[in-house]
Formats: sequence, structure tokens, C-alpha cells
Amino acid sequence: MKLLLLGPEGQLGWELRRALTPLGEVIAAGRTDGADLAQPEVLAQCVRRLKPDAIVNAAAYTAVDKAESEAALAHTINAEAPGVLAREAAACGAWLLHYSSDYVFDGSGDQPRDEASPTGPLSVYGHSKLQGEALIRASGCHHLILRTSWVYAARGGNFARTMLRLATERERLSVVDDQIGAPTGADLLADISAHLLRSVAGRPEFSGTYHACAAGETSWCAYARHVIEWARARGVALRVPPDGIGAIPTSAYPVPARRPLNSRLDTRKLRETFGLVMPAWQGGVERMLAEALNLTLQPTLPSP
Repeated sequence: MKLLLLGPEGQLGWELRRALTPLGEVIAAGRTDGADLAQPEVLAQCVRRLKPDAIVNAAAYTAVDKAESEAALAHTINAEAPGVLAREAAACGAWLLHYSSDYVFDGSGDQPRDEASPTGPLSVYGHSKLQGEALIRASGCHHLILRTSWVYAARGGNFARTMLRLATERERLSVVDDQIGAPTGADLLADISAHLLRSVAGRPEFSGTYHACAAGETSWCAYARHVIEWARARGVALRVPPDGIGAIPTSAYPVPARRPLNSRLDTRKLRETFGLVMPAWQGGVERMLAEALNLTLQPTLPSP
């Protein structure tokens, strides 16, 4: 199998370079290789030249707040370019694996959203991701759209690293507590992606949209507390005391783009279709912290 991987230097793309290797030849193409999503027709020429069996699009415009003032660019990268990829995938008979977001929903309620739930994005970013999904479906290509949430990786910056850095500089932190979701590791998404691409060979009926995120749920505030408690228990020197993380509402932390309060995603369709089990979010976060802090992660053994 020949796989074209777009966005290979991002957090998810980096993990995909590892996870996809056992499936065949992985061609990692960035902007300097003619795979610039800001230039969709140039991107189309790249696909025609390479003639892949599968396209994995890990590239995206992810600056959620900046997108409010760069709507045209966000639309080009997150909507128009995936539509072009889908058109070219249909023309050459390739599968397209594309990543979307919980931001396609309006964040109301307190129940997990399944794939058939009504959408209603609150931001330019969310609208651009939803438009990308629609263009992929309209193309008729065989596709896998994975909606996910709160993605992090040990490589590069992330929320947990930011909390640890701030906890060494300050004695108190205030963190949003009314946004609920599941922190999801880029390594988990990459492994799921490889499993799906292997499973769909000769199975066009698997084409569709799936929700993919870690199990469980938390708020950003509880996430921060978990990170800091875990690090402190392993000897990391922090100025913030155990009770030094205060909970605040989203309204107290204004930003240009509205965030969904409810980012819960129901992964049942993914689990039942592909025989997968989603691990709890805490385990993935702790593994990431151990790698980022160069600490030893002790195995968790079942109780006798």
C-alpha cells in the first residue's frame, strides 16, 4: 500500500509516521513538497503525481482564535483543500482519512454526541471543519472522517506542559471548569488510524464518519489538577499548592472564538465497527507526562 501523509511535522502527523509504517510505503509530504493545503490545486497535482492508495490528511488550520480574523484562509485549508483531496481520491480510487473536531457541534447539553447528532459550530474554525466534512462526503470517495477532541502529544506544546510551566512560576492558577471533554493523545489517534486503514481494505461499506477520543471525561480545571498532582507525586518541584488551582467559568476567560462547553463524543460506532476499546484519558496523559518530563511510568496492575 502506498500512503500519502499530509502534515507530517505536526503532533498527529509525527505519530502517524510511526504508526502507518507497517502498512506500506509512507510518503510524508509537507508544504515544500507541493502539499500545501493553502494552495488546493497545487495539492491536487501532488496527488495525481503520486497516485496513492490512501491519503491521510493530518494537516489543518488549528489556530482557533486567529481563524476569527482569517476566515478565508481557514476555509481554504480546512474545507476547500479536503474537498480537493476527496475529489482526487475518488478519481484514483484511494481512501481518504481526514480528521475533524468536536467544534462542529454547538456544545449544548451534557450528553455525548454521536455521529448523527445535529451540528452547529460556534466559531469560524468549527464552520470550516464542518464544511470540509461536507465536501468530502459530496465527492463520493471512500473516506474515514474521524472527529476527535482535546488532542495533545509529548512532542511540542500542549495544555499539560503549559500548566506545569505556570505551576513553577505562580502560586495560584485559575482554569476553566465548565468545558467538558476527553484529552486524546496523538499517539492513540495514530494507532487507531492505522488499524482503520488496515481494516477497510476491500470494505467500502466502512466508509463514513466516526468519533474517536479517549474514554471518560474531565474539565480543563480537573485536567490541570490531575497533571499537577501526578507531577508533584513524582518529585517535580512546583510552587502551586495542592489547593492552588481555582475553577472559573468560560465567561471569565474571554477569547475571540467561542468554545463548545460540551465536547463529549460517543465512540460506540467506532468501537463496534472496528472492534476497538478506548483507553481512559488519564493513562494517556500520564504516559505523555512521563515522556515529556523524562520520568519512569510505573505499570498499573489489576487488584488481586
